[in-house]
Amino acid sequence: MSLFNRMLASIGIGGAKVDTKLERGEYAPGEEVRGVVHIRGGSVEQEIGSIYILVMTQYVKEHDDRKYTENYALAKIRVSDRMTLRANDSVEVPFAFELPVDTPATIGGQPVWLRTGLDIEMAVDPSDDDAIRVRPHPHAETVLAAAERLGCRLKSARCEYARYGRGGVPFVQEFEFYPGHGYGSRMTELELVFFPRPGGLDVLVEVDRRARGLTGFLEQAFDMDERKQVLRLGAAELNGGPDAIAHLLAETIERHTY
Repeated sequence: MSLFNRMLASIGIGGAKVDTKLERGEYAPGEEVRGVVHIRGGSVEQEIGSIYILVMTQYVKEHDDRKYTENYALAKIRVSDRMTLRANDSVEVPFAFELPVDTPATIGGQPVWLRTGLDIEMAVDPSDDDAIRVRPHPHAETVLAAAERLGCRLKSARCEYARYGRGGVPFVQEFEFYPGHGYGSRMTELELVFFPRPGGLDVLVEVDRRARGLTGFLEQAFDMDERKQVLRLGAAELNGGPDAIAHLLAETIERHTY
């Protein structure tokens, strides 16, 4: 019977179970995530090589004019080393780690979740997924508030594959806005991409100009109506708050829509 139970446990029947409990459900990039991993032994004793937590998200990639979704692990955190889990035993393992600075905000349905797994040799690894809410990076929140000051309304905040992603991450999160009052006649969309750095923030600003006259229609037809600029914001600009950043954004929009 013991051998039979071990065979069942190896395919996930009667094996160990894992359940992660977090102190809270909302975080910002760079904040500490704390919680406890609860493990319940199955019908047989099992050797656990390690307990790990993956910080997971998704991004959209296009290939041959088709779009598909890729899951991506932003980080893998080792919570515990090898242990022996006896049958029906109960173990609690506390953990704490810093949420990666590249973690996207869960705005507009962008998913972020923690996947806890047990590394069990020659067996199906039991796992537990826990969705979390992620606010934008504090510097990014300032710029988003600045866009709202200009009357721009958020349309989407999706993660898309990008070769220019930083830190080895193969995507960027694009915040797309409907134009604010006074800009509707000159642009169709404002797009912001954030790249946090120590003490500051780089913001890729993309302005989609509205077609005006024959030249404008030709630009739009050949995808030449997009204007891009990087705003390099330091502590002085960011400490000025949304109003100061709104002034810089307005200058950028004016520069690329006339």
